[in-house]
Amino acid sequence: MTSPFNVTPVQPQAAENAASPRYTEEELKKIKKACGDFESILTYQLLKTMRKTIPESANGTSHHGKDTYTMMMDQKLAESISAKGNGLGLQKVLYDQFTKTNAREISGEVKNKLK
Repeated sequence: MTSPFNVTPVQPQAAENAASPRYTEEELKKIKKACGDFESILTYQLLKTMRKTIPESANGTSHHGKDTYTMMMDQKLAESISAKGNGLGLQKVLYDQFTKTNAREISGEVKNKLK
């Protein structure tokens, strides 16, 4: 017995393919880089804030250049975290939001809610 319904499986579109056709390939690359850079900056700020919670050494010795070294190390660590795998995941979320095809509709809905 055959089913009266014609069922065909639906394949989900990848985020890259679901991007709006209004963006060129180069614009999509720029958006992706900007999202990655933002995630890296946010990660750096998180590391910097967490480092402030560690008490200073009680022995009173100061090391010249320690602050500069720590800052540079945190920046590179933040870049590394954001570049590997999915990072914190913020880059993908931002990219998906910026490249939605219905971005104008969403912004209109937000404006109406703010009134």
